[in-house]
Amino acid sequence: MSTLSYVNVFARDIEALSGFYRELFGFKNIPEIASPIFRGLDTGKSCIGFNAPEAYDLLHLDEFADTRGCKFLLNIDVDSKDEVDRLVPIAVAMGATLIKAPYETYYHWYQAVLLDPENNVFRINHML
Repeated sequence: MSTLSYVNVFARDIEALSGFYRELFGFKNIPEIASPIFRGLDTGKSCIGFNAPEAYDLLHLDEFADTRGCKFLLNIDVDSKDEVDRLVPIAVAMGATLIKAPYETYYHWYQAVLLDPENNVFRINHML
């Protein structure tokens, strides 16, 4: 059986961006895997990794290093609608940009759409 272990995000400032998600959602650092070009956070079910731009060369991805636009969407699930509503203004105060205020989707989730401080798209979700 396969499982998702990590989603890695390329970041200009791995310390600041990993700190944003760590502080906002209470994710735990994984110090055993930290390096000058990588930080990891344990989300409880999988992990989020943050790669510095130097990782493009390490992974032989230099020619694909165009990170403009919406290339992925992180979805962070929380326990309640109230938690979505509580976290959105905190995220904005921490430097996120609110794209779509909390709303109920046609697939019965309550969610908000935001950009993190490096303009990566993420949603704060609660499945109704």
